[in-house]
Amino acid sequence: MIAEAAADARSEHRRAGVRLLRRLVIYHVALAACLMLAAAMFPEFTRQLPIGGISKLEEQANGTQALTGSAETGVAADSTVSVTSTLDRLGAGRQLVYILAGTWLLMLPVSWVHKGIHRSGVHDHSLDETVLILPGIVAGLVLVVQHSLALAFSLAGIVAGVQFRRALQDTFDALFILVAIGTGIAAGIRALEIAAVLTVFFTYATLYVHYFGDGLESDYIAKKKAEKKQRKKSAGDASGDDDDAD
Repeated sequence: MIAEAAADARSEHRRAGVRLLRRLVIYHVALAACLMLAAAMFPEFTRQLPIGGISKLEEQANGTQALTGSAETGVAADSTVSVTSTLDRLGAGRQLVYILAGTWLLMLPVSWVHKGIHRSGVHDHSLDETVLILPGIVAGLVLVVQHSLALAFSLAGIVAGVQFRRALQDTFDALFILVAIGTGIAAGIRALEIAAVLTVFFTYATLYVHYFGDGLESDYIAKKKAEKKQRKKSAGDASGDDDDAD
């Protein structure tokens, strides 16, 4: 009886994983199709997207090296670095809107995965909101401090003064926080394509590890508790049948 219950639980577990995988594939395909359609109908749309930030950072690094070499050789060079490619005052604000929308769309499947791989008894619901909102906050902070070393040190001091006392219920949850931070940093430097690759890899890799590996530690503990409860229930039913027979 216990074996049948365990087999039914594993079967339902696999069916839930297939449903979640189907949902993720449909979402990512639909999102990619919408982006390609928007790019085909509005060619200027792709120029407004916060992508290609890594190339800009490399260009700035090369420019810094060139300026250093020019200073050593005594050649004058222009030290002006463009912060944004737009000249209007709302350029950075508009970019932030695109970044926040992009991080939300990319982290939504990550939140689904977090809900799907945890049992309801040990699911930390507050982490879902953290995963969705944290990347946008990190991206906004990166946009503010990336061109000012003084602001970066000030932010480090402020964050050091904030104490986080909430313990994670599963060690695997730390990866969700790291992905959220990494997505926010990539979006903050206008490299949303890096964030897209990171989140897509994380969602499917997590599903693979969870459904084809040993599973989460919290799931193992919950499984042991369920089996113990089932054994007690079976023992109680057996003793009740013996009393009826007497």
